[in-house]
Amino acid sequence: MADRAKDAGLMGLISGILGATRTEEPPAEAAPPAPTSAPATPAPPPEMEAALQRKSMVPAAPRTKPLISLGGLDEKRARLPAVAVGDLVLGELRKVDGFPRSGVSITIYGYRNWNAMIRFAPFSTTLQNAARLREALPDIVHRLRQYVELET
Repeated sequence: MADRAKDAGLMGLISGILGATRTEEPPAEAAPPAPTSAPATPAPPPEMEAALQRKSMVPAAPRTKPLISLGGLDEKRARLPAVAVGDLVLGELRKVDGFPRSGVSITIYGYRNWNAMIRFAPFSTTLQNAARLREALPDIVHRLRQYVELET
């Protein structure tokens, strides 16, 4: 009996949020709500009541788009594993002048706001080239975040 009442309450809450009408009536065995000790609010003055009625006569704009899409938060972004995103970052970094032939690794970490870390093997590049590549990395990551989302 209590589970049925909880289910009906949850369904009412969900349908209220999504704007759908309720198809199921609450069970007759449901306990009445417990009385509260809070005082009742007084009725609004007549001039305010008339203003509220005028406001309610204005039709609301119809919803054209659902609040929650079933495809996910960002349907335009490609969902890729971290290894594939690391390869994309590495490919973009290879376009920078002075990129070493070997000894560079990219680590992708995080989830929603993923980020990348670059590591260099000893003697793979000069200090100046490494600093230049580290400065280019945040711009590349920022651009790729607009198109790529990490897969879980």
